[in-house]
Amino acid sequence: MKILILKPSSLGDVVQALPVLRLLRKHFPGCEVHWFLERSLLPLLDGDPDLASVVPFERQRWGFPRHWGELGAAILALRAEHFDLVIDLQSLGRTGAIAWLANGAFTIGLDDSREGARGFYDVAVPRRSRDTHAVDWYLDVLRVLDVPVHDDFDWLPRRARAAEAVQKKWQPGRARWIALQAGARWENKRWPAGHFAELTRRLAGEFPDARFAILGGGADRELGRVIAEAAPDRCVDLTGATTLPEMVEWIRLCDVMVTNDTGPMHVAAALRKPVIAMLGPTNPRRTGPYGQLQRVTQLALPCVPCMKSECRYEKPLECMRAIGPELIFQRVREVFA
Repeated sequence: MKILILKPSSLGDVVQALPVLRLLRKHFPGCEVHWFLERSLLPLLDGDPDLASVVPFERQRWGFPRHWGELGAAILALRAEHFDLVIDLQSLGRTGAIAWLANGAFTIGLDDSREGARGFYDVAVPRRSRDTHAVDWYLDVLRVLDVPVHDDFDWLPRRARAAEAVQKKWQPGRARWIALQAGARWENKRWPAGHFAELTRRLAGEFPDARFAILGGGADRELGRVIAEAAPDRCVDLTGATTLPEMVEWIRLCDVMVTNDTGPMHVAAALRKPVIAMLGPTNPRRTGPYGQLQRVTQLALPCVPCMKSECRYEKPLECMRAIGPELIFQRVREVFA
């Protein structure tokens, strides 16, 4: 059996969709699975033991008419594979169209009202309820296909080369590592850097063996600097310094992660690390750290969750600013206890 999965972005969404791949390979050990993925995320799945190939999605490039010939050639290459099953877990208009144009024997996607993608599928799988978690919605696609759903799989297999690079570059040793993820795509998803810094000072004083891995991209360097100054001899500022696989392996080394609602949060949940998450505008029941919703902190403000990328509350960004460092400090203590 030859299978195509379309889930091109984003990091957190792709990570949450990986159980579909793992369980397909468990149920059909001889199947050949290909994944349609945005180019910036290729390092996440490059060399994955369950994938025959990763097909690059050139989202930015193919948005310009002069590159539509490349898009057409990519679709022809997909059609030439003669897929038995095409699974669209993005379910937007563009991925629905690509799923349909891939011309597989059977096409299944999510019954999402956005952009009319459901019209491209043989079967569209509805969300069981408004609050059904994204992971469970993806897994319902397998239930429709009579593939058993369980948790006996390795969500993110260890990447030996990346793990060795982490050891060589940063020599983490055997400290008790706490991962801190201060960045996020939306400003109203970000717990203040000053709160992270105060939390770091408190934890450094409480746990003499604790060290802090500050994660983030290049745009988060200023956040990393502010946090690292709280305990300079105990922090490793990794903002903008790791590859995607190295970031995953750093999280694998850590004992707990304190994070905003962002892709690395889902990586930590996939690695089954304790996740202390601060959420504001988003609904944790739909997209929080899977299996760890009891560790999510979210304030009961009248606007929460607004599901908007810009704050319009009378007290700007109150949903994140009002979560005090003392509360998160106690949650980390509970994990260590």
